[in-house]
Amino acid sequence: MATQRNLLSRSLQAAKSRCRYHQSLRGISSASAPELPPFGYEPKPYNGPLADQVLEKRKKYLGPSLFHYYQKPLNIVEGKMQYLFDESGKRYLDAFAGIVTVSCGHCHPDVLGAIVEQSKLLQHATTIYLHHTIADFAEELASKMPGNLKVVYFVNSGTEANELAMLMARLYSGNLGMLALRNAYHGGSASTIGLTALNTWKYPIPQGEIHHVVNPNPYRGVFGSDANQYAEDVKDHVDHGTSGQVAGFIAETIQGVGGAVELAPGYLKLVYDIVRKAGGVCIADEVQTGFGRTGSHYWGFETQGVTPDIVTMAKGIGNGLPLGAVVTTPAIANVMAQKIQFNTFGGNPVCSAGGLAVLKVLDKEQRQKHCADVGSHLIQRLRDLQQRHDLIGDVRGRGLMVGIELVTDRKEKTPAKAETA
Repeated sequence: MATQRNLLSRSLQAAKSRCRYHQSLRGISSASAPELPPFGYEPKPYNGPLADQVLEKRKKYLGPSLFHYYQKPLNIVEGKMQYLFDESGKRYLDAFAGIVTVSCGHCHPDVLGAIVEQSKLLQHATTIYLHHTIADFAEELASKMPGNLKVVYFVNSGTEANELAMLMARLYSGNLGMLALRNAYHGGSASTIGLTALNTWKYPIPQGEIHHVVNPNPYRGVFGSDANQYAEDVKDHVDHGTSGQVAGFIAETIQGVGGAVELAPGYLKLVYDIVRKAGGVCIADEVQTGFGRTGSHYWGFETQGVTPDIVTMAKGIGNGLPLGAVVTTPAIANVMAQKIQFNTFGGNPVCSAGGLAVLKVLDKEQRQKHCADVGSHLIQRLRDLQQRHDLIGDVRGRGLMVGIELVTDRKEKTPAKAETA
């Protein structure tokens, strides 16, 4: 997501100089633009290390794979609701949300209050002891799920959630083979790196029994928006690329890291049926699409009219806390009881209190509706720009999970590599 945002920013800057961007932008109506909430906050004076000092320490003490994509990296020192502040006090409207993570706003008072109050009482206790926050949080989260998805496992990240989901699928089905989509991202651990199908994220390590099927991308996919042909590819792969039995299938409804690619309409219904007939379970990766971000639905999988067997989530569930979860059915959860399944920090009292507060804020402040309203305005404005700039080949997404694809030739859909270099 950081890569795509950076490329988008630079490419629109190039388009501005070539296409008289400011002049054309003034022609777009903003009569229906959602109003920004009032904001009178002044950041505290900052006396800490400056950007150059922080960057020097990062280079010296942190892994060399860290990146920033800026000629002069921002030194962000404070956040408040929809804004971030740098070391000089300059304010930025945060359209990135920490990679689709800050779901309630930076330092939201309700979330912050819950975290602080719980921290004063008890910061950590193993789940071997009882504590009400984890039970309260699990109950509230389960109430958001459809069908029989009522058993919750708390973890610390989306990668952990997807690892646990893959373990569940293999144990419950008795099979090994996992199906995922090309262009998918499901984590970067030694196990989930196999599910991921973007070479920028994959190291050359063993990734056996992972099968990637054709991506049902309506814009670039070989079958356009024809869900039936994409589903036929899945069936063909099960029949000829596996033993005929699989452990499971995992997909995001809108691929986040892959570029805000929404799956062809009706695809998941067809594929879930194929996978279940092959003995597998269906996993919905809601790490980015969950908690109302799509605007139209609380969960991304609902846009496809399906109910998965396992749902994974992170990011927006904690508004920035290191928090993730897996929700599944009692039948699948029972297979985990044959051994000890334990997570030291999963369900930590502070994270549970914060996560529960997030769920309440999302409801109280109608954040799903907010995503729908602001997202529809954003998409329309981007489509207006698309009419004025041939560089914009596609505008896609739902709610506040939106992407544009930049091309030099709309017919050939040639990626705008020079313009984004």
